[in-house]
Amino acid sequence: MKHQSHWWREAAIYQIYVRSFADSNGDGEGDLAGIRERLPHLAELGVDAIWLTPFYVSPLADGGYDVADYRDVDPRFGTLEDFDALLATAHELGIRMIIDVVPNHSSSAHRWFREAVAAEPGSAARARYIFRDGRGEGGDEPPNNWKSIFGGPAWTRLKTEDGTPEQWYLHLFDAEQPDFDWTNQEVHDEFDDVLRFWLDRGVDGFRIDVAHGMVKDPALPDIDPDAKADLLDGSTSLPYFDQDGVHEIYRRWSRIAAEYPGDRTMVAEAWVEDAERVARYLRPDELHQAFNFEYLTAPWDAARLREVIDGSLAANGAVGATTTWVLSNHDVTRHVTRFGGGEQGLRRARAATLLMLGLPGSVYLYQGEELGLPEVTDLPEESLQDPTWERSGRTERGRDGCRVPLPWEGQAAPFGFGPEGTTPWLPVPEAWAGLARSAQRGVRGSTLELYTTALGLRRELDALGDGSMSWLDSPEGVLYFEREPGVRVAVNLTDAAVELSASGEVLVASGPGAELSGGTLSLPAETSVWLRA
Repeated sequence: MKHQSHWWREAAIYQIYVRSFADSNGDGEGDLAGIRERLPHLAELGVDAIWLTPFYVSPLADGGYDVADYRDVDPRFGTLEDFDALLATAHELGIRMIIDVVPNHSSSAHRWFREAVAAEPGSAARARYIFRDGRGEGGDEPPNNWKSIFGGPAWTRLKTEDGTPEQWYLHLFDAEQPDFDWTNQEVHDEFDDVLRFWLDRGVDGFRIDVAHGMVKDPALPDIDPDAKADLLDGSTSLPYFDQDGVHEIYRRWSRIAAEYPGDRTMVAEAWVEDAERVARYLRPDELHQAFNFEYLTAPWDAARLREVIDGSLAANGAVGATTTWVLSNHDVTRHVTRFGGGEQGLRRARAATLLMLGLPGSVYLYQGEELGLPEVTDLPEESLQDPTWERSGRTERGRDGCRVPLPWEGQAAPFGFGPEGTTPWLPVPEAWAGLARSAQRGVRGSTLELYTTALGLRRELDALGDGSMSWLDSPEGVLYFEREPGVRVAVNLTDAAVELSASGEVLVASGPGAELSGGTLSLPAETSVWLRA
């Protein structure tokens, strides 16, 4: 590494949605062997690490985030031997690997939950989850008015074999994802062991799903009837998110990670809007990184982006943590579409990429963004699998549109996602022929080449990655800053060309037309550049 510090402080980490990356056996679903076959492409792209979404044994009620066995690979994705081979190949290529851990809830198919359902109220088996008697006559009303993130109530009532209703259990997500009770010591011990199981196999770290969850207000109070149950809602304090008790869990996990050599890391998926609240997860004895969702959700607006950048760097700097930057993931609309779609959306997405890669800290890339993939907004209804679709009464299509399998090569869908004749689990648009990796590789001006060039420069130049930045004078609607030594980043978010004071050479530009002459940079609309001063 350029800087003598932890690798993750300036890494480019590539998120792989396992089911949609590469299918090695033609069953229509991506798998670990498929990832291993395609790893050389990621080495060529220039990423430092990969993050795998859950590949554990699961009914896939929520894309694998409903885990039935935390210590084994689901047969549709391969075997533990496949995992070990993938990890070994990644390390041979100089790519580290972090994996998802899902501690807020299990699958209802998990052995523990099956035992809880079969056990009596008040039993040790039920104490691992959040079971409560109902309210009202006969306990017919849920214990409180909490809502599921996916729509509908957050409680489901059990029935005995003869149909007699009994206790309710909490699920902040789907009914097939019962929440663990983290006041139970057995739950703590179980996850200590799960972490060690994968650390012993050699993983380089974990991405912690719903890291701001797990701990609930023990009184289980009702929420304001108008409160939204959104993951990111900075105006509402919810009694099941961002409770102080989560921090003690992470202090314990940090001590476990520190027992292992090789600089293992943990990143929080903490949907907490306030940068200073997020930074509390990153204190020296807790986690190492947190996803910057405030940045991800920021609009195409220079003033707002600068505000988020400054706030993030200040809050994380106060606890000695690095800042992460992210534009897309498996839970949000792809940023080409968020930024307007079509040619404008792609132009803005490319400009946003150079901004993100130029900021101090580490970056998370979502598979396919290096190809400029848009959201697929017209998937046929019969193919939708996100639980949001059914739980919303088929009014919200959910997240399947950003999870469509990747196009690799060829002229017809699914473009090499699997062997010839493969029918992928979600249909791949025919219009993606020109976006396939083979169609962009080595093609000057392609989005793939923009990413490859920028990631190469980011590794090569001492100014980029970890470190500091300083803002330079710029017109309204333009972000302009310097990274020492000697690199400047300029981003024009307006719809007209601008001129900036600059000298040196253009290292990379997100689009055509940027010209440097006589101490002035002419920067086209919705375009960004890196300059060597």
